[in-house]
Amino acid sequence: MTRSFTVEELTAKIQDIFLSADFIPSQAGALARVIAAAERDGCKSHGIYRIEGCLRTVREGKADAQAIPQIADGAGPILRVDANCGFANAAFEAALPVLVERAKQFGIAAIAMNNCVHFAALWPEVEAVADQGLVGMAMCPSYSTVAPAGGTKPLLGTNPFAFGWPRRDAEPYVFDFATSVAARGEIEILRNAGKPLPEGWAIDAEGNPTTDPDAALQGAMLPFGGHKGSAISMMVELMAAAMIGDLTSSQALDELGTTSLSPRHGELILAFDPAIFSPGGVALANSKAEALFTALEAQGARLPSKRRYTARKAVSKIGIQLSDQEVEWLERFQD
Repeated sequence: MTRSFTVEELTAKIQDIFLSADFIPSQAGALARVIAAAERDGCKSHGIYRIEGCLRTVREGKADAQAIPQIADGAGPILRVDANCGFANAAFEAALPVLVERAKQFGIAAIAMNNCVHFAALWPEVEAVADQGLVGMAMCPSYSTVAPAGGTKPLLGTNPFAFGWPRRDAEPYVFDFATSVAARGEIEILRNAGKPLPEGWAIDAEGNPTTDPDAALQGAMLPFGGHKGSAISMMVELMAAAMIGDLTSSQALDELGTTSLSPRHGELILAFDPAIFSPGGVALANSKAEALFTALEAQGARLPSKRRYTARKAVSKIGIQLSDQEVEWLERFQD
């Protein structure tokens, strides 16, 4: 059996859980919106499954549910944002209007976010940027759970990278992927379901290939695409950790001391205004982009995020469907 929720109903239910755990409204609201959006789009690995981890991270003193982000004064295109050990989502929501303003002023702007606790996908950030008519990129390290190509021990994080391109009459072109073969949450979900991993996802603590989720979580995940994914993951470490003066994935793990809580590190978010970059203005940039999208789909290929957008349209008609077990699990947090 399932129960249907509107996006607004589920968001309010999740927000109440965080408010009852003494999160301030800006933190609770930001987390509720991103978790409900994941459920809306069928992204279970970043949906209500993540609530418990957020609460546990605060309870263990590794995240501040009362944190108010600070945006450093300055009139340039680079925004220095201190999340003050709060969640990245609240800091991003606070900084987004300034990011948009600066990108439209300078053509390019960036949020260098420090001291943020991160658990969510990155597509909400780049989609929010694209909704403002801007091109967005976002990346962040994590904690060391991924072995580099040719390595045998965790060094890199899952290190997600996301991109968003605005479209006038369609949903933005968005991709968001971990630079590991899969997100760590996917392995945890398979473990909880008693299912094996696909071949090539992970190695055990001795560096041997494994399909056992428990052995994988004790060992290391692998980067996607071998040395190519490993290099992109290292780029994320350099740009979203070293360059902005925050923790690398190995440092984040050392500071946290466990992989059972959400890590604290930095995040880099970039916004570009195609109206300024294109010599023919935004119309020329969009026409070239749409020609590419049309040519891609004409070959039978699927634009990334199409599955999410399809799920989103279905939710507008039938609501977000949660199983009785999921509803019971949510209600336990409200007791």
